[in-house]
Amino acid sequence: MAVKRPAVFAELKPAESQSGETMQTETKKTYDKLSRKIALTVITVSLAPLILVGGLIFDQFRSIYRTKVYAHLAEVVDKQKDNVNNFLSEKLAEVQYLTRVFSYEELSDSKILEQTLKGMQQQYGRIFVDLGIIDENGSQVAYAGPFDLLNADYSKADWYINSRNKNTGISDVFMGLRQSPHFIITINNVNKEGRVWTLRATIDFLAFSNLVENIHIGETGYAYILNNEGVFQTRPQANRNRELVLTPYENIQQPAHAEDVTIQLNKGSDGEKYVTVSSMLKNGDWKLVYQQNMSDAFSAMIRSEFFTLVIFLSGGLAIIAMALYLSRKLVTHIQLIDDENELMNRQMVETGKLASIGELAAGIAHEINNPVAIMIEEAGWVSDLLEDEGKEMSSYNEINRALEQVRTQGGRCKDITHKLLSFARKTDSRVMNVHLPDLIEEVIEISMQQARYAQVNISLDLDREMGPVRASVSELQQVFLNLFNNAVQAMEAEGGTLSVTCRAENGEAYVSVADTGPGIPAANLGRIFDPFFTTKPVGKGSGLGLSICFGLIHQMGGEIDVESGVGQGARFNIRLPLPSAEIEHDVEKEV
Repeated sequence: MAVKRPAVFAELKPAESQSGETMQTETKKTYDKLSRKIALTVITVSLAPLILVGGLIFDQFRSIYRTKVYAHLAEVVDKQKDNVNNFLSEKLAEVQYLTRVFSYEELSDSKILEQTLKGMQQQYGRIFVDLGIIDENGSQVAYAGPFDLLNADYSKADWYINSRNKNTGISDVFMGLRQSPHFIITINNVNKEGRVWTLRATIDFLAFSNLVENIHIGETGYAYILNNEGVFQTRPQANRNRELVLTPYENIQQPAHAEDVTIQLNKGSDGEKYVTVSSMLKNGDWKLVYQQNMSDAFSAMIRSEFFTLVIFLSGGLAIIAMALYLSRKLVTHIQLIDDENELMNRQMVETGKLASIGELAAGIAHEINNPVAIMIEEAGWVSDLLEDEGKEMSSYNEINRALEQVRTQGGRCKDITHKLLSFARKTDSRVMNVHLPDLIEEVIEISMQQARYAQVNISLDLDREMGPVRASVSELQQVFLNLFNNAVQAMEAEGGTLSVTCRAENGEAYVSVADTGPGIPAANLGRIFDPFFTTKPVGKGSGLGLSICFGLIHQMGGEIDVESGVGQGARFNIRLPLPSAEIEHDVEKEV
């Protein structure tokens, strides 16, 4: 019954056409009804639990808001950590730059060092307090700054001892000889005599401390920096309870965007609860800590509870909208599958018709082959008679020429029918080594007569030295025959040239089939390989040829594309993988 359907579609009468439209309308109504049922089911199943758990929304909202607050605090601390690290890195780089520009002898000159300090203060502000050059014994041999620190001995200073084995160093904040909080950046280098010397720069404590004090959220939130011993590296808040002891009781999961940040909930010795957010600085030597009373941190949540109802309603509307969207999308997908099944059935019908036509053509070719063989044999017999008895005839030469022509043309007919039969019988889809130039010539012979009738010249550019491809002979024959016939049919109105190129290129077999026909409009290029798409008149094309070519080439692991434009002809490019030497060797061993 499936075979009869295309004929019915091709010969629709007006009443049948109306019946088809009615059938399409009924089908659309069925799909719409299915879509509504799916949407109603999804909405019911989704909203029922939402309504049942409506009493828990308040708690859920509080949980979400807490997560949001934690994420925000973590982001603030993470960004501030980057700011502090960047500040330290910049200052370290600025001091390190001096050792590249000036030599030890130049920096040891107090005048040059003084000018350098003034230049840095003019460029970067009063962040750099002073500069000093320290020899290998820890004695400051040159100094520029507001203090009297020339010849100061730092050999026993902790910051100097800790920096001796490092190229660069940043000390903790300490009081030192000047009796005011500060920290020092050190750069160790070697002079011409091979002696180690150190360039030290003091950073303004207030400028550094202000970086951290800028973190101020709410009424009780503030930040500070501690070293590994728990010593403050920035100024503590004036209203901070120095005797406050925090006891952690819960660790909060780290947000994905701030993996280096730790969030803890603490109970204070004053009876309050605190949230503490911390992150390591300066390669783990310092810790940036943000601390805030929990009641202050979540005060805005009380004002946000009103929006819980809005979120609830918005969620319900979103569920309804999503249910409608998904149901429509699902039904559309089902409809697409049904259409694809219908298309596949039609393709199977057309394929069956093509197979029947091929068998019929093979039978006709076989029947023609027998009389052609007899004709050639009889022409040979007449020629033999002429040789024996007809040499004296005045028209002997003319008759002999005619007989020779009969034998030649008969041989051509026999050769054509032989190749047609060979093509029709090669239905084996097994993969084997195929020499493309020989296969192309064989298929060209089958299309030669149609090309002559259409006044189409055939140009072949075949690289006979290229290696074979691994493919099915019958499938490749089908591909090339479709492409050659399409090209000839495109040029049959005015004639033209069919150019076929075959060569190895970049490890692939490249085949190009080009014609000088009218070309393909740009609007059709995207659909040229779609099943049943054709620009030929009704009855002259099924629209399956290029679709089958596309499927077969991709099944072989290759690619096929088209280049064309109106009035520019068309070029179909095929690329098939060439087997590697190892694969070819294995195939030869198997054979």
